[in-house]
Amino acid sequence: MDVILLKDVEKVGLRGDVVSVARGYARNFLFPRQLAEEATKARVAELQRRDAQRARHEAKTAEEAKALAARLAKAELRFDVKAGPTGALFGSVTPTDIADELWSTAKIRVDRRKIGIDTIKRIGRYEVPIDVFQDIRVDVRTLVVPEGGELPSEAELEAMEAAEKEEATEPEALHEGPAIEDLAAEEPAPAEEPAPAEEQEEAAAEPEPEWRADAEAALRDE
Repeated sequence: MDVILLKDVEKVGLRGDVVSVARGYARNFLFPRQLAEEATKARVAELQRRDAQRARHEAKTAEEAKALAARLAKAELRFDVKAGPTGALFGSVTPTDIADELWSTAKIRVDRRKIGIDTIKRIGRYEVPIDVFQDIRVDVRTLVVPEGGELPSEAELEAMEAAEKEEATEPEALHEGPAIEDLAAEEPAPAEEPAPAEEQEEAAAEPEPEWRADAEAALRDE
C-alpha cells in the first residue's frame, strides 16, 4: 500500500515521501509509531502543492545558486541532542532535520534530497555537503552537541568512539573459548576402581543351598 512518511525512516524514505510498503508493515509498525499515514488523493495533492511553494525559494539560475552557496558557507547549524557516555545519540539527525534547521535559522530553503550525508548518529563536528545547483556544492558546518553540555575536542571524540567499538567487541572476546561449565560437562566421569580379586570371587560364587546347612547341623547334633 502507498503511505506518506511523517518522519524520516531509515532504508524507507524521507519525511513527505510517498512510498509503497507492505500492508502489514504499515499497520503494525509505521502507523502505530506515527511514522506514516495512508496516502489518500487529498493528502498527496496537499503535499505536491506544499513542495511547489517551497521550490519557489530554491535557486533557479547559476547566479542565484552562487549567492545561496555563499550564504550557506557562512552558516553554522547546531543540534543539541541526547547522547550516551560514548557519544552515540539516542535518536539521530537526518537530512530532513538539517533542511528544517536551515529554513528556521537562516531562511534558506534546500531540497532535503540534495543534502549529501547519511543519518548522523554520533555527536561531533560535520561538514554537510549540499548540492545547491548543477556543479555547485557547498559544505555547511554542523555541530551535534550533547544536550546540556559542550562538544568535546576531536581527540576526546575519537577516544569515545574507540571505547564504544571496544565495548561492542567485548562480548565476542568473552565467548572465544568454551565456558568452564561446558569444559566440566565435557570431562568424562572418572572410571570406578575394580574391586579386589577376593571380593570379585565371593560375588561370583553362588549362594550356599539351604539343605546343605541343615544337614551339617544335624551331623553336629549326633
